[in-house]
Amino acid sequence: MQQTTEQTERKKRVLSCIQPTGIPTLGNYLGALRNWVDMQDSFDCAFAVADLHALTVRQEPSKLRQQIYEMFALLLAIGLDPEKHMIFVQSQVPQHAELSWLLSCCTQFGELSRMTQFKDKSQKHSDNINLGLFAYPTLMAADILLYQPDFVPVGEDQKQHCELTRNIAERFNSLYGSTFTVPEPYIMRRGGRVRSLQDPTKKMSKSDENQNAFISLKDDPDTVLRKFRRAVTDSEAVVRYAEGKDGINNLMDIYSTITDKDYDAIEAEFAGRGYGDFKTAVGEAVVEVLKPVQECFAVYMSDKAQLDALMKQGAERASWVAARTLNKAKKKMGLLLEK
Repeated sequence: MQQTTEQTERKKRVLSCIQPTGIPTLGNYLGALRNWVDMQDSFDCAFAVADLHALTVRQEPSKLRQQIYEMFALLLAIGLDPEKHMIFVQSQVPQHAELSWLLSCCTQFGELSRMTQFKDKSQKHSDNINLGLFAYPTLMAADILLYQPDFVPVGEDQKQHCELTRNIAERFNSLYGSTFTVPEPYIMRRGGRVRSLQDPTKKMSKSDENQNAFISLKDDPDTVLRKFRRAVTDSEAVVRYAEGKDGINNLMDIYSTITDKDYDAIEAEFAGRGYGDFKTAVGEAVVEVLKPVQECFAVYMSDKAQLDALMKQGAERASWVAARTLNKAKKKMGLLLEK
């Protein structure tokens, strides 16, 4: 069944991964996750919970285990279809770690030392600058190349990783012969970059110390509305998109993304009305978008046996694809395969 599907597929393949380091924000949902749902009709997709990457920072084991379940359940809750596409947990597919070592031997030290995220995380976690933190871009390359994707969705902060993956694939192909598809970056079409509700010069982040700065996908309606009513704006009290109105611009971006209304329509809708009405309207729109996701998430989290079964199904499908790529790479490098 799996082999027939693999041989007859005609759609281009896309791979996306997300770390289980806490519930995503509204920014993650509008900027990336909702696009993943849209891609299912046009592409053959692989979606992974990248739990091995989370280990570059020290984790509490029981908490990490729970977060892996929650992230997997959330991917299902937003509408990703495990029957049509691969949805799996990275650590349950051992080929990721094995290919990572092979690719490490084709990755230059200088390439890794120039990665900006390593520099940033080293400053934040100066007491734990480990080898995994330095080399994780190679694991990321393995995550991608195992599934021979044509495209990899990327945000601004991931372009460097995508370029490194392309460099590694091209170097391997040059040294050992055609092995990996060299993926192209796929630019998301909607969602943009949602900003902090308290400092709209920065992107919304779940690691923000100010809880009012971000909307978690698990926030209840009252919390969502309260956070939007406290959102930073300006003293003009006119809903319009303009330079110097970062707070209102951010709220208009969110409202536009959810309602599909352009800026002119939003300005007309709230002409003569104050920021209070607008903040409430944005909050209510977000509540309506999150409601079905939260309800579905609660159902999945209430049945761990079902989640385990779906994880196993996803890991088996992913392993079948990944093993073909890994064996091809091992053979090209001169290693012996299991008899």
